[in-house]
Amino acid sequence: MDPILFSFEIFGRVIELRWYGLLVALGIAVAAWLAEREIKRRGENPEHVWNALLWLLPIGILGARLWYVINSILGGNQLYLENPGKIIAVWEGGLHFFGGLLFGVITLYFYARHYKLDMWLFLDAIAPVTLIGQAVARPANFINQELYGPPTTLPWGISIDAFHRIGEFRDLVKFPVETTRFHPTFAYEMIWNFLFGGLLLWAAQRWPEKFKPGAILAWWLVLAGSGRTFIEFFRPDQPVIAGTFLTTSQLVSALMGLAGLILLMARNNTITIPGLKFPDAYQIAPAPTPAPPAKTAKKALRRKRRV
Repeated sequence: MDPILFSFEIFGRVIELRWYGLLVALGIAVAAWLAEREIKRRGENPEHVWNALLWLLPIGILGARLWYVINSILGGNQLYLENPGKIIAVWEGGLHFFGGLLFGVITLYFYARHYKLDMWLFLDAIAPVTLIGQAVARPANFINQELYGPPTTLPWGISIDAFHRIGEFRDLVKFPVETTRFHPTFAYEMIWNFLFGGLLLWAAQRWPEKFKPGAILAWWLVLAGSGRTFIEFFRPDQPVIAGTFLTTSQLVSALMGLAGLILLMARNNTITIPGLKFPDAYQIAPAPTPAPPAKTAKKALRRKRRV
């Protein structure tokens, strides 16, 4: 399948629309729509989703690209060092979820602080939908022939052409294009994310009294972290940390899962984390005071001058 959906030329410059960009944009839109519903269901102003997205989107993409590029360089890929212009070629693929997550959470924190919003409310509402947004965008990896696993004889194995092979799989004598199939790692993560993202949304709506502030976030950390840790074993494209069998993504994922377990125990008062307090209910920001009508404001100003 051609990764370029269509292209056209303007003033001698070729403009391309790629499936990758389209599906990533669709994933973001679906996640934002679901987050809007969840935030509204919790009683907060859903317009904050779209207002925050104006900041989250560019900063998150920047973080996702930087993480991908740095991770690639650490893994021995010289492409971005030899051709720095490729660093900004996001349309060719190469966004890492963890970079977008890190930059996105930092941005959301400052946004929530500025508007005096409950960070727990937004984190609980947004966490599950990030899984679904990721899942919606994952078919882009199939189109780009990336994020596949090692060879397999399983019936759902996929073919990867010679140009997109990595490492030892470039040996077409040992791994013929006609007969060699690979694990669709991106599909494993897509299924996992749809399943558990949907489950978290359903559970939060079905038993709102049982999922107090911070609980959904904690479960998301456990499920997203453990799932990615396992799936990383099928990712031969990821650089291994020196002296270990772990990749950077695997280590971060495992730490996410561990953090989720600790947060769950703290939320259930099994352990105490110094400085961390959970509210019993979400705090809804007060509605902004409407501006007085122009005539009323003028009258008030005249009275003030007379005094």
